Amino acid sequence: MFSFIEEQILGMKWLSVLIENMLSLMGLDIKTKIGESIHFFIYDTIKIMLLLCVLVFSISYIQSYFPPERTKKILSRFKGLVANTISAILGTITPFCSCSSIPIFIGFTNAGLSIGSTFSFLISSPLVDLGSIILLASIFGFKIAITYVILGVILAIIGGFIIEKFKLEKYIQKDMLKGNCSCGCKKEEIPTYTKKQRVIYAKNEMIATFKSVYLYILVGVLIGAFIHNYIPEDVIQKILGEENIFSVVIATIVGIPMYASTFGTLPIAEALYDKGVGIGTILSFIMSITALSLPSMIMLKRVLKTKLLFIFIGIVTFGIIIIGYLFNIFEKFLI
Repeated sequence: MFSFIEEQILGMKWLSVLIENMLSLMGLDIKTKIGESIHFFIYDTIKIMLLLCVLVFSISYIQSYFPPERTKKILSRFKGLVANTISAILGTITPFCSCSSIPIFIGFTNAGLSIGSTFSFLISSPLVDLGSIILLASIFGFKIAITYVILGVILAIIGGFIIEKFKLEKYIQKDMLKGNCSCGCKKEEIPTYTKKQRVIYAKNEMIATFKSVYLYILVGVLIGAFIHNYIPEDVIQKILGEENIFSVVIATIVGIPMYASTFGTLPIAEALYDKGVGIGTILSFIMSITALSLPSMIMLKRVLKTKLLFIFIGIVTFGIIIIGYLFNIFEKFLI
């Protein structure tokens, strides 16, 4: 049953066969590099777009029960490690990228929530979401996907705990602290939705997300097709293979300047996986892009002083590298 779900429903192997047959009927030899590239591009584009629409709609419907106002109210009831844990878990059902989670983080900070819980949310929100399980399971299977989510949540909890333990509140910009908001905002009421309104909300979120990421998906698929069919396997193995002890570090550093959602990195991950790159190395690349992208760090500079910003980057980078090596070491037990 799980194999069927992973291969036919999430992996959509039937779609791969269908496209292969259609291209063959059109007289295209899919065994050539051009044929394989066209097949990869069409198959991955359709597969990811379908997953994108279904996942964003479903998750947005769930998110409608947890608007930022309600999330703030829930988090304000807890302190310490419990607050970090709940923040990290709530982060899994919120925005899909770091740039969209930062405004919520700012709101939490201004609302006076503990610094630890706000950072746990900030780490987990782009890094781990409900869609991650489905997206990663479509390539690596459920064991890898679930382990990734668990380790991502643990990283968010530990990161928030460390930042709170060292009392780094003084490194948050003063105008973002409780009672110093200069935006003139008033106390927010928790919105209530009917079922019809939730469906409309989910549909609008799906359309908005699709419009904002489809170009990244197309670029990601093009890069994936190029890696899959034109870069020799021995070249990739030399740089990112298991024999290179620094492969996880390289993947993490390369991913930081980039910006994309998990949807955009999926085809690149698939191409690297087919070339024999370790799962931990691939996941480190994905995690660094989604959690530490350059645009999101520029946005965070508005909220955090330089010292805290670099502490945050350091904690998350170190955590991603550790997770990457753990996956590479225990990969054979998870496949």
